[in-house]
Amino acid sequence: MAKSDPFGFDMSVSSSKKKNPRGRRGMSGASETSTRVCDNPGCEESGKYRAPKSPDILDDYYWFCKDHAREYNLKWNFFDGSTEKEYLEQVDKDRVWERETKPFGKKSEEQRAWARLGVDDPHQVLGQNATQNPGKSVTGSTRKLPPTERRAIDILEAKDHWTKTEIRKAYKSLIKVLHPDMNGGDRSQEEQLAEVVWAWDQIKTSRHFTS
Repeated sequence: MAKSDPFGFDMSVSSSKKKNPRGRRGMSGASETSTRVCDNPGCEESGKYRAPKSPDILDDYYWFCKDHAREYNLKWNFFDGSTEKEYLEQVDKDRVWERETKPFGKKSEEQRAWARLGVDDPHQVLGQNATQNPGKSVTGSTRKLPPTERRAIDILEAKDHWTKTEIRKAYKSLIKVLHPDMNGGDRSQEEQLAEVVWAWDQIKTSRHFTS
C-alpha cells in the first residue's frame, strides 16, 4: 500500500527494487535485470546466470546463458589446483562442519599459562576457599517426595538421594543410640525412638528409593 511522504520521497520496497540493478532473480536463478551477453566465447545469448570464476574468488563472476552455465557447472571443480594434502585436510574439516574439537590430553593455552606458574588447577589459587560444587544430589532437597517421606528422611538424618541400604544404615545407627536394649536401659528417648521406627517404615516400603 502506497504511503504519502511529507518530503516527496518514494520509499516503497517496489521503488527500491526498480532502482537496484541486482534486483530481481527468477526461481531458476536467472537475473531478470541483467543486460550482459554470455561470457562464453562466440555466444550472443543473454548472460543471465552467474558462476564464480574460481574457488579462490567466489565473489567475482562469469555471466552465462542457461546452456553454457550448465556446461560450466559440470566442469566446475572446487579442488582444482589443490594438492592431495589440502584436499584431505578440507575433508577432515567438513566432517565436523569446520569446528575442530580439542584433542584429549592436550592442554589449552589457559592451562599452559597456569602450569608456568606451577598451578595444575586454577582453583588451587583459592586455597581452602576453593569452590567445590558437589552438585544438587549431595546437599539440600533434590527430589520431590511425599510429605511423609520427606519428614521420614529428616528424622533419620539421611539424604534423599541415598539408596534404601544407605538409609537403613542411618536407621540402625540411631537405633543403637535410642533403644533401651542397646543403650544400657535408658528409656528417656523412647518417643524419639518411635519416630525413627515410624520413619524407617515409610522408607522401606517407598517406591521412590532404590534398594
